[in-house]
Amino acid sequence: MRRWRRGGVTRLQECRIFDLTRVRFEADADSVRDFYVIESPDWVNIIPVTDDDQVVLVRQYRFGVEQPGLEVPGGMCDANEPPLEAALREMREETGYEAREVVPLGWVHPNPAVQNNRCHSFLARGARLVGEPTPDVQEEIEVELVPLSGIPDLIASGEITHSLVVAAFHLMALKA
Repeated sequence: MRRWRRGGVTRLQECRIFDLTRVRFEADADSVRDFYVIESPDWVNIIPVTDDDQVVLVRQYRFGVEQPGLEVPGGMCDANEPPLEAALREMREETGYEAREVVPLGWVHPNPAVQNNRCHSFLARGARLVGEPTPDVQEEIEVELVPLSGIPDLIASGEITHSLVVAAFHLMALKA
């Protein structure tokens, strides 16, 4: 396999949640190519589970697919924010829940073909409601409690389709 070296970078578009860049890579004089990369902060998701094995999920409208999705709380890390802190912040903002214990489950590359970031997943044990959710202004979120035992059926039936949420539950199963 050839070793590709990163060359020049041109920022094509700056957006609120990502930047689009053109990056020149070369392996040798005959192999010089431009690739397009979505540069984004790392993302997080967190699986809150109550003491009676209920998973705290959020149903929210997803503009990319133009329909609501059933997911775990999650979002982007703010500048210089560690993933654990971001996950706890997102859980509190989106659901009003906090947890007794948080366990890192690992991370995945959301789409390494075109993105440079990671998505870190966490399990929050002993989740409990401590207040009202305070979602971002563009987020319309409904909180739903679902038995942990029902998650595989929600994934298999297509009720949960977000790939990073499916990956988080898989990472959780690997840790069990």
